[in-house]
Amino acid sequence: MEFLELIKALILGFVEGMTEFAPVSSTGHMIIVDDMWLKTETFLGMYSANTFKIVVQLGSILAVVVVMWKRLFSLVGLYKIDSEQSSKHFNLLHVIIGMLPAVILGFALKDFIDDNLFGVKTVIFSLVAGSILMIIADKFGPKKPSIVSLDQISYGQAFKVGLVQCLSLWPGFSRSGATISGGVLFGMSHKTAADFTFIMAVPIMAGASLVSVLKNWEQINMDDIGFYVVGFISAFVFALISIKFFLKLVSRIKLVPFAIYRIVLAVVLAIIIYM
Repeated sequence: MEFLELIKALILGFVEGMTEFAPVSSTGHMIIVDDMWLKTETFLGMYSANTFKIVVQLGSILAVVVVMWKRLFSLVGLYKIDSEQSSKHFNLLHVIIGMLPAVILGFALKDFIDDNLFGVKTVIFSLVAGSILMIIADKFGPKKPSIVSLDQISYGQAFKVGLVQCLSLWPGFSRSGATISGGVLFGMSHKTAADFTFIMAVPIMAGASLVSVLKNWEQINMDDIGFYVVGFISAFVFALISIKFFLKLVSRIKLVPFAIYRIVLAVVLAIIIYM
């Protein structure tokens, strides 16, 4: 593994870590950066390159575990959190209900998504589509949200957010953009919706990474392990930075500024590709 290729892994880890938890689509940004600039597929191979883009997310997932370990450990009985409402507690069933729709649909469409949607042209459309949802959420969501903590989320609300999360199976739409928008539309504060998004991301992204590794294990060259390790560490470090920053930022500026950024990015990409 050459030094220049390790620098590419560092850059992709940076892109993943800094964009995973902002509603701008980390996968979309990684596709854009890789397909238009780094072109890791030329030396890793198509399947290994796509697997890297998914596996590197494990670095971001580890960052979530580090930042939100108390809440995550409480879900499996390893830590006790005093609920704000003694009669209601955010628990593992909320997470399972919330992630179930995307898991089922993701398994059904995985091959189609891998073969047809991992490209800059499809990302352009998903960036705009996700932006529209985010603008709708900020414009039509309740001005005074009734759900301001995880312990106020009902199972029904978790399921409805999970349905909206299915939109994020389209690379470029953004998992956090979809789920935060859904949460806001269903009465959650931006901060609560973001917290729920991050917690649901742990099993979903970890599972997706595991499935991808198992499916493409034979195509992964052991000589490329350094590439994966550098990308993982890079994503972990920069995700730690971005998580705390984003949780403060989203409560203050909401979703529209992110939507504007996405639309501008889509326009720039369209000009580069089609003109």
